[in-house]
Amino acid sequence: MRHQPVQPFKTATHQMMLALLLAMTFTAGTEGQESRTLRVLCYNIHYGQGMDGEYDVERLAVVINRSKPDLVALQEVDVGVRRSGRVHEARRLAELTGMAVRYGPTQHYEGGLFGNAVLTRLPILDVLIQPLPYTESTPELVTYPRGAIAVTVRGPDDRPLRFISTHFQHNVPEDRVAEAKAINSLFADEDASIPTILAGDMNATPEAEPIQILLKRWSNASDDPASPSAPSPNPKSRIDYIFYRPAANFRVIDPKVIAEAMASDHRPVQADFELCSP
Repeated sequence: MRHQPVQPFKTATHQMMLALLLAMTFTAGTEGQESRTLRVLCYNIHYGQGMDGEYDVERLAVVINRSKPDLVALQEVDVGVRRSGRVHEARRLAELTGMAVRYGPTQHYEGGLFGNAVLTRLPILDVLIQPLPYTESTPELVTYPRGAIAVTVRGPDDRPLRFISTHFQHNVPEDRVAEAKAINSLFADEDASIPTILAGDMNATPEAEPIQILLKRWSNASDDPASPSAPSPNPKSRIDYIFYRPAANFRVIDPKVIAEAMASDHRPVQADFELCSP
């Protein structure tokens, strides 16, 4: 199947919209405590829709706040989309959690934008929105543009730390393989020195090829055996992950899937990290 770069912003208006989104910071609280530990959460929020069919961003914020994370990788985030009531979900979650947010749109949808986001309590140093390879949608096969948002923050050890939120294709296995290879090439070069945490909905189980490709360059912050994360009411498959590299820079503490069955069709995945001197 043919893979092509994502090109969701083709006009000057669209480019201006993206620039404005990149420039926005929504900080409603204070920075994290000075500590060498970090709590990371990965959460596919199903564009705000819970398992009861209700769109409820406030309910999602309660789940996030209960975890008390320092960094949150979000997937399936709507901004100004008709189905979710035109809510700016990224900004609203920032307001409700007291964190700063950066949004990485991957496509236009129902008059708004759809994509990934990062919430953080740590000072932001840099942001990169990176398209990933995908197969173009056809009348016979509906696919979605895929991407990653990489936010570099000042870590609790006062050094740069990169945090990435991503979401792999749901229905084209070849796309997931290509996306895993792209993530390795873009963010896990053998010479890369900055400590990095990668989190997302990979739409692949632990033994699947995309995860095995990632594990060539990343370590998996997972319980063992890996608890399932989807679908949330009665999870059967582990498809949501937190990875990290280089391994010498991190010690993983208490990785787990949070038992939350209503707010989204995915359960959140959590891991605590102790930062180590390499």
